[in-house]
Amino acid sequence: MLYESLLLLAVVFLAGFIFVGLTHGATSGLAKLAFQLYLTGVVAAYFIWFWLHGGQTLAMKTWHLRLVGIAGQPVTLRQALLRFLVAVPGVLSGISVLWALFDRDRQFLHDRLAKTKIILIADTAVSHQRSAM
Repeated sequence: MLYESLLLLAVVFLAGFIFVGLTHGATSGLAKLAFQLYLTGVVAAYFIWFWLHGGQTLAMKTWHLRLVGIAGQPVTLRQALLRFLVAVPGVLSGISVLWALFDRDRQFLHDRLAKTKIILIADTAVSHQRSAM
């Protein structure tokens, strides 16, 4: 989660830079609300796009993790949306992380509710290098 947060910080920073440039740094109440909604949409788009296109965010690729449905199938749009909507308050409050400590399969609460799971995948490039040795 820490590595994911660092990558997401860069995405949010770039998105914020674009928004501030387009609004010329407006600071009214409406501009603040629009900025918050915009950044929330950017974060949602980041996660949902990656989950629907291969099941891996940039950080998940680094750690050889993939998000799949319970039976190992690709995640649906409904599952991705539900997972994001439940994960945000669950992770920020710590409830979802605590849940994983006691879950029989060590799954987060948002994965249980969205009927998804994170799996460890083998890196084929590393596997081929090891077999060549």
